Amino acid sequence: MLEVRGLSFSYGGAPVLGNVSFSLGPGEPTALLGPNGAGKSTLFGCILGFLKPRGGEILLDGRPISAYSKRELARELAYIPQSHSPAFNYTVLDCVLMGMTGALSPLAAPGREQTDRAMEILKSLGMEKLAPRGCRECSGGERQLMLLARALAQDAKILVMDEPTANLDYGNRCRVMERVARLGADGYTVLFSTHEPNQAFRYAARVLALRNGGILADGPTDTVLTQQVLTALYGVRVAVREVEAGGRTYRVCVEEAD
Repeated sequence: MLEVRGLSFSYGGAPVLGNVSFSLGPGEPTALLGPNGAGKSTLFGCILGFLKPRGGEILLDGRPISAYSKRELARELAYIPQSHSPAFNYTVLDCVLMGMTGALSPLAAPGREQTDRAMEILKSLGMEKLAPRGCRECSGGERQLMLLARALAQDAKILVMDEPTANLDYGNRCRVMERVARLGADGYTVLFSTHEPNQAFRYAARVLALRNGGILADGPTDTVLTQQVLTALYGVRVAVREVEAGGRTYRVCVEEAD
């Protein structure tokens, strides 16, 4: 369980987050929505321990994250950034194995057990054939899936994803998000930010809508993500409609013409 209680944060004298509270449990993929400058990245920085809140607290299973060592935190929580430009051309397999360092002693190297586990994860993502390829030779979508595989290799049950499909083409966006949805179904606690309301409609069970450093709305996606909330978030008039595809009904957001 991840709990955020009364969180506030400022850069210098400029407040960014104020009295933000929510809790997340397993099996409920949650989308964090909000305009630029709403505080999404700052919230992630606080959750990950990169930033120190001005007030409030963040708990993992009832224990403040400040009480965790970096190694302990890595066993509980994994982070997938929105982009990755590797400086070195490590193989995809080596990059995934890097996710296991928190479970090894400081001078230990991954062995056969870790390598087999990494290959299992790559296979589950349909990436086993890319294991020997240099990560700089992979497409943006392949690198994003590689980062997801590295996070899964940490064996952490909480996944924090900062715009996991940023700069990806439509096909790769769908592949990444389908996997994110399956992780939620497999019992992971998943929090991902997105600038695409339709991703929230399609892949999130719950939405946190952030505006001006506070939570505008929080709850089940179909209940919370209304025309009024979307218009308030982004400052444009939108309509929410239902469409049918593959025998299922989905809600979508479209901008209303003037």
